[in-house]
Amino acid sequence: MSDENDAEVLLVEDNPTDLELTLHVFKKHNLASRVAVARDGAEALDLIFSTGPRAGQSKPRFKLILLDLKLPKVSGLEVLKRIKADPETAICPVVVLTSSRELADHAESYKLGANSYIVKPVDFEQFNNSIVEIGTYWLMLNDQPPRA
Repeated sequence: MSDENDAEVLLVEDNPTDLELTLHVFKKHNLASRVAVARDGAEALDLIFSTGPRAGQSKPRFKLILLDLKLPKVSGLEVLKRIKADPETAICPVVVLTSSRELADHAESYKLGANSYIVKPVDFEQFNNSIVEIGTYWLMLNDQPPRA
C-alpha cells in the first residue's frame, strides 16, 4: 500500500482476510494513508530493522505497529521482544492484534512491552469498529514523544 519508509503504520498479519479488512478500514476511514505490510515475523523484522533484503536502506519510523502473534517464520512474541529491546524502536507503540485468547500470550505480550492487547473480533462490524478505534486513538489522539 505504500513505501515502507513513508509508512505511518506497519501491519504484521499473515491471514489474508484480516489483512485486507484492516487495510480497507484504514483507507475507508482515512486513519492512515500509508500502511506497510509484513506477512510473517521475519519480514516484519527486516522492515523494522532494515535487514535481509532491506539491508543498507534507511530504517522506517512507524507511528504504530499492529502485530499478530501467530506468525510464520518468527513468532509475534519474538518480534515484539526485538522491537522493545532496541532503543531506536522501543518507543514505537505496538498493539497486539491477535485471535489468541491464551492467557500466556496475553501475559507475555505485556511483559515484553506491548502497549495494548486486543483479541480480534470474529464479527465483521465489531472488527471494523475495533480497527477504527485503534487507529483513532494511536494515530490521532495519542501524543507520542519526539524521536531522536
